[in-house]
Amino acid sequence: METSGTERRPALDAAPGSQFPTVSIVIPAYNEAGRIGRTLERILAFLDDRCLEAEIIVVDDGSTDRTAEIARSRDASRVRIVTGPHRGKGSSVRRGVAEARGRWVLLTDADLSAPIEELDRLMEAADGGADIAVGSRAVDRSKIGIHQPRPRECGGIVYNWVVQVILGLRIRDTQCGFKLFDRRRCAPLFHAQTIAGFGFDPEILFLAKNRGLMIAEVPVRWSHDAGTTVRVLSDGAGMLLDLFRIRWRWWRGRYR
Repeated sequence: METSGTERRPALDAAPGSQFPTVSIVIPAYNEAGRIGRTLERILAFLDDRCLEAEIIVVDDGSTDRTAEIARSRDASRVRIVTGPHRGKGSSVRRGVAEARGRWVLLTDADLSAPIEELDRLMEAADGGADIAVGSRAVDRSKIGIHQPRPRECGGIVYNWVVQVILGLRIRDTQCGFKLFDRRRCAPLFHAQTIAGFGFDPEILFLAKNRGLMIAEVPVRWSHDAGTTVRVLSDGAGMLLDLFRIRWRWWRGRYR
């Protein structure tokens, strides 16, 4: 893997004298009252075990249940809640990254399908020079604990093949909801982001590739959660259309 000309500190090291956390953990959440409490407890325990300076940003995407209330009941010194109208996962991620102050930003799903402990693996890729470390189920499928139903899993494989064809991305799993970003280098990607729904991942990675950022695809442990809100047919069709929108906007110079 190539590295930039500037020397990098180890990913978990904060800048000397910095008042900002090392990692901002952004969790997009829509009607996650049944899971958000357990998820925050697991993440906080992990941070304590690692003695890691971090903040957690829960972006409540217009939930109609007690998601925000439950999140607020956790460690207020490390957990922040950002609320807004329901606009989609991509929009929530964009809002969360805009609020982040850490040197690194971790995006993780509210169900922790990829355990928070897998952050260590992404950090290793960051130490190796990556600007973005993408958690992946496709690099080593033996790490999948609980597989998705067969039609959903096959649909995901086909979708990622289409992503490679249309956008030219050489990433085998763009949709795993566990990614680490160098905040300062990647902030312009989220400013340029236009996709508000589930199809935002390929857009961010496409922009990163075309801006010369270094992307590492990292195998992580992952287990399917039956409570996922992604609908295969309707959301899948929208995500496919988003790929053509991304390519069209690039051709028209909209991202510049």
